[in-house]
Amino acid sequence: MMRRAVAGGAALAMTACFVGLGLWQVQRRAWKHDLIAQVEARVHAPPIPAPARAEWAAFSPAREAYRRVVVEGRLLWNRQTLVRATTVLGSGYWVMTPMRTSNGTILINRGFVPPEQREAVLQGTERDDDGMIRLVGLLRPSEPGGGFLRSNDAANDRWYSRDVAAIAGRHRLEDIAPFFVDVEATAGSAGYPVGGLTVISFTDNHLVYALTWFGLALLSARACFIFLFGDRE
Repeated sequence: MMRRAVAGGAALAMTACFVGLGLWQVQRRAWKHDLIAQVEARVHAPPIPAPARAEWAAFSPAREAYRRVVVEGRLLWNRQTLVRATTVLGSGYWVMTPMRTSNGTILINRGFVPPEQREAVLQGTERDDDGMIRLVGLLRPSEPGGGFLRSNDAANDRWYSRDVAAIAGRHRLEDIAPFFVDVEATAGSAGYPVGGLTVISFTDNHLVYALTWFGLALLSARACFIFLFGDRE
């Protein structure tokens, strides 16, 4: 009798635990849907100026990621970085070009180029273009470390993620923003780099997880009933 009571108590505790986990997933689902709605609103909103230097210390990816912004300045062609990329156009590179603005330096992802365009991009880094340029794109947080199973190798200029701080260190960029900007596609533009390839995707498996936890809660509740009162079927 004592063993049945202990087993029933354990099953009851597990039931409470599983119910709690299910409710937590329901809350996470609501939070995720709110986040998706916020990002959708940011992406389609009119562009606003990128955060100024005074706002960099308080930069929050949760609040700012995918916000549509406008930046204006001079591109530093001789300090470009190519970052490995896999896109809907295939494998290749992101072209990351620093922009000197009145609010410091911002790393700009000018878009995608395939492997055969790599040398053309690198040869173009000797240009000295002092003209001001205005770009519109999406604000993105830095991607430190590297890609899946591959670490960035700054010493050899091999990059698998858009790590703003590491790229800035490699090219001795000072006063660098803690984010970068993915440039939008320009209507009627042709050639490379190809902009507007930002992937906006959020996994939303919380309903499946919630149903799983609630299902386990039901099984535990049944086990609790059997241990305490016997199977009366």
